Amino acid sequence: MDSTVDELSAAYKEFVAAAVAVMEARELSGGQKTASTDAALESFKQRWELFRVACDHAEELVESIRQRIGSECLVDEATGSSASPSAPATASAALAAPGIKPISAVRLEQMSKAVRWLVIELQHGAGGPSAAGPGGGGGLATPAAGAGGQHVNGGIDSRFPEDGTQ
Repeated sequence: MDSTVDELSAAYKEFVAAAVAVMEARELSGGQKTASTDAALESFKQRWELFRVACDHAEELVESIRQRIGSECLVDEATGSSASPSAPATASAALAAPGIKPISAVRLEQMSKAVRWLVIELQHGAGGPSAAGPGGGGGLATPAAGAGGQHVNGGIDSRFPEDGTQ
C-alpha cells in the first residue's frame, strides 16, 4: 500500500511541475505558440496520463481492500464469529439473528461467488428470457457451470440444495 501511495504522490508532483512548466513557457513566449510551449504541453499531457494511471492503481487497491473487509465482515456475521477476539463465544451467538443458524464460511463464499457471477451475467444481458433469445432456456448458467453443468432455475441454485427448502 505504501508503494501505491508513493507512486500516486510522485505522479501528482510531476503533474503539478508540468503544469507550472506550461505556465512558465507561455509567460516567456508572451502567449504565443512556440516550440517550447508545445513541448511543455506535450510533457503536461504525458504527466496527466501518468497521474491518471496512478489514480487508477490507487482506486483498484482501495476497492480490493474494501471488498476484502466487506467479505470478512460478512463471513464473521454469517458464521457467528466475534468481531472482537476478547468477546466470549456466547456473546457472538447472541448477536446472530434469532432463528437463523450460522452457515459455514466455505458455503458463504460459494454463495457469494454464485451471486457475483449472476450479477455479471445480468449486466451482460444474459439474464432474462428475452435476453436468452429464441429457443434459449429461461435459466442462467454460471461460468462455473461450463465445467460442472450447474444451472440456476427459478431463483434456486442447484449447487445449494437446502436453498430449495427455504
